[in-house]
Amino acid sequence: MPVLFQKIIPKLYGLYLNILVWFAPKKTAQRAFTIFATVRKGRVLPNQKEYLDNAKLEVVTIGKHKIQVYNWAGSKETVLLVHGWESNTWRWHKLIEKLQRENYNIIAFDAPAHGYSTGKILHAPLYAEKVQAMLLKYKPTIVIGHSMGGMTILYNEYKNPNDILEKMVTIGSPSEFHEIMAHYKSLLGLSNKVISALNQFIQEKFNFTAEEFSSAKFVGNNHKKGLLFHDKLDKIAPYHASVDVHKHWKGSEFVSTEGFGHSMHQDEVNEKIISFLAE
Repeated sequence: MPVLFQKIIPKLYGLYLNILVWFAPKKTAQRAFTIFATVRKGRVLPNQKEYLDNAKLEVVTIGKHKIQVYNWAGSKETVLLVHGWESNTWRWHKLIEKLQRENYNIIAFDAPAHGYSTGKILHAPLYAEKVQAMLLKYKPTIVIGHSMGGMTILYNEYKNPNDILEKMVTIGSPSEFHEIMAHYKSLLGLSNKVISALNQFIQEKFNFTAEEFSSAKFVGNNHKKGLLFHDKLDKIAPYHASVDVHKHWKGSEFVSTEGFGHSMHQDEVNEKIISFLAE
């Protein structure tokens, strides 16, 4: 899609919502949230299919979703991998190679609306529900999350402290939901009236405000060993997010990079993860 249309379409959505909110604020909030949470890419691509198909373990029904689970079997501890927004399990293939070399038992899954899993939308509480089900079913001692996946595992640990889990790794993960909402407001050109209705909708639906959803707050009582990666030039999730989380997470180590981008597939990152897991 041409860049011009990519910029115009969000503004048209915003204009529609800015008008609708004057007549139906609750309906507007619902539609604004649905647009926000709708996943537009992340399904399995042709070049990813063979790799993922060979590792399919089972399809697990969690709530209204059928979740595709993968396994690369090993005799050591079980590691759970949690991918980010508009991605899928294939994003871990370089790390999986290194984990296999060390004989870890690897469990991964596609989030709702991603990969082979069913659904159309994704948000952190929904993702946390699936993560919690995976933790209870497969009992990993290690969980690794990229981007939204990292934010979700910290949120879930805050909500459901896990005695089996020993180590947590986040890679390029955001922290503050209100910052994500501010970006959404700017992207669509939403009025303050729409944002006010949306904030009320979020509080009623999830029992928290945008300001209260904060990874930096969630880790205050997290006693797991943690490893955080973030690149100073990350254009997707702000660098200060992991800096703030590290300040509040007593058992964490922070690795800062420059020029690695948001995905952080580099060997240097993956080798550091392997070293951390061996400690």
